[in-house]
Amino acid sequence: MLRRRIRINAEGKELYRFINSIHSEGVACFGQYCRCDVFCAEIYRRDLKKVRRLAEECGVQLKEAEYRSFMRYLSGYRHRYGIAVGIAAAFLGCVFFSQTVVTIEIQGNERISSDSVMSVLSELDIRRGSRIRDLDLHYCENELEIMMDDIAWAGIRRTGNRIVVQIKETVEKPEMLHERIPCNIVADRDAEITYMSVHKGMSMHKEGDFVPEGTLLVSGIKETEKGRMTLHHAAADIKGIYEETEVFTEKYRPVRYVPTGKKKKERKLRLFSLDIPLFPLNDTYENCVRTSQVKYMKVFGNDLPVGIVTDTVSETVLTDEPLSDEELDKLLMEKMYLYEKNFLSDCKIIKRDVKREKSDDSVSFRTSYKLEGTICRQKEIFIK
Repeated sequence: MLRRRIRINAEGKELYRFINSIHSEGVACFGQYCRCDVFCAEIYRRDLKKVRRLAEECGVQLKEAEYRSFMRYLSGYRHRYGIAVGIAAAFLGCVFFSQTVVTIEIQGNERISSDSVMSVLSELDIRRGSRIRDLDLHYCENELEIMMDDIAWAGIRRTGNRIVVQIKETVEKPEMLHERIPCNIVADRDAEITYMSVHKGMSMHKEGDFVPEGTLLVSGIKETEKGRMTLHHAAADIKGIYEETEVFTEKYRPVRYVPTGKKKKERKLRLFSLDIPLFPLNDTYENCVRTSQVKYMKVFGNDLPVGIVTDTVSETVLTDEPLSDEELDKLLMEKMYLYEKNFLSDCKIIKRDVKREKSDDSVSFRTSYKLEGTICRQKEIFIK
């Protein structure tokens, strides 16, 4: 039942006067009957006060009970304004987010990073929090193709509060190999040949030979049976064992920033691209290192553009305090590791000999490598 109904039982000496009074007052009664000098009926909740007044005037004892109904259930929450405010806020939030960019997806990119595409889209006012009706997606498609040379075609479409950017990258121009230019293969460094595979040209050495730098390994000049000289583009894969020395140096008293141990955390509310401090921000350190962590709210496994940003601020101070031997060795080992990772990744390290040397203001690692790798390069043949 939607409307609220009250079940009443009335008894007393002036019972029939009471019955006539409620009828004359226009009170709607349902299922009314008399049994053992008791009048039973159902009335609407709105007429209850009128029935109580008539019962008091007629001296009738009145008993009442309300049926369960949907309106009775809602009446229990009529003074809870927070529920109404929450429902209104949820409704307004749905309306707002339906007209606002919440997520942006980049599809079809392989060589181009998503961050670079997002940066260009931001210049075109396509960002989280932008109003969708203010965006000219067709114009943004053309501008995106113009602003990024690596994009051959771009398509932008809207699905709800999501912007999907589909791109097609340009085809890279293949590297032009000058395979028709006559050239020789010469040694790039002093080495002992361990592997030799000649594809074009005439081999001048064999595996096991020691060759100084600049030695002709594969000749691009051939002589026919009739004594005629022909020029070719020599090609070969030649590997050898060679030695290389590198020096890594670190000062005793390097000028650097070191942490003092003082830390503090700052929390902000991130709403789209806007960060709102949750607490008053204290004075920051003169020199510091800041790390940020963002935790977004989730609904059905999807990130909302609302979250909490936690910044950890660590104070640092500029110092030139001397380093201990253990710290110096650790820094030098890190330098040596980075060198091998960046410059010797294509080679096989057969042997590594490290000598520690000291000077007045620094410590050095003189590292001698015994390596196996490619030892050849092309040298063009010039004809007069």
